[in-house]
Amino acid sequence: MGRAYAVREAKIKKNGAARGKLYTNYAKEIYLVAKRGVPEVEANSALKHLVDKAKKDQVPADVIQRAIDKAKGAGKDEYEEIYYEGFGPGASSLIIKTLTDNVNRTVGEVRAAFNKVHKSLGVTNSVKFSYDNLAVMSFISDKEEDILMALLDAGIEPVECETDENGMLNISVNYVDNAKTKEIIESIVENVDYELDEAGWYPKDMVTLEGEDLELFNKLYDLLDKVDDVTDIYHNVNM
Repeated sequence: MGRAYAVREAKIKKNGAARGKLYTNYAKEIYLVAKRGVPEVEANSALKHLVDKAKKDQVPADVIQRAIDKAKGAGKDEYEEIYYEGFGPGASSLIIKTLTDNVNRTVGEVRAAFNKVHKSLGVTNSVKFSYDNLAVMSFISDKEEDILMALLDAGIEPVECETDENGMLNISVNYVDNAKTKEIIESIVENVDYELDEAGWYPKDMVTLEGEDLELFNKLYDLLDKVDDVTDIYHNVNM
């Protein structure tokens, strides 16, 4: 499997607190995607994919529906997606994705996490330049050649498109090609069941931390993960 898969964090553990945050994060994401387009699942392909993914992660139907209803105007919440970039111990770096209805609160909490380990936030693009913004997906299929040719015919050059020893086809493309790639896959593979369907920031190079640097990085990661508005943390540390 390629670099994009090697750096993907494990799925959130299914304990009560983590599941609660998972539901909240999905609700915010669904609201934002629905608000940006048509707030109807069958008329908004991005929303449909996100709802399908939420259902696969066992997000309750009422959580999903409330988020869509809010996007239709049945609620006053207004969320926006904001990324923060920062530098951790050693040569580590982080990109923090947030969905927030209060920017001042969120940046204050994110900054406080860095301050507690005596590290700092960076300016825009101080970290992102060393990461790739990718969509990654994997599913069981024997149609690797057909999908690859269809992607190339559509002007999409995948970062990775290969089948592993378990018959899992692993594909990664530039994020801007995410929706079109799924359209192509789903036109070739009937009822495709995505084992992995993620989009995010993946480091071009990884670093290894040891001793105190590793301890501080783990502390920083845990502090950021506890911030309610943080939905994803991308980093370049071998775990």
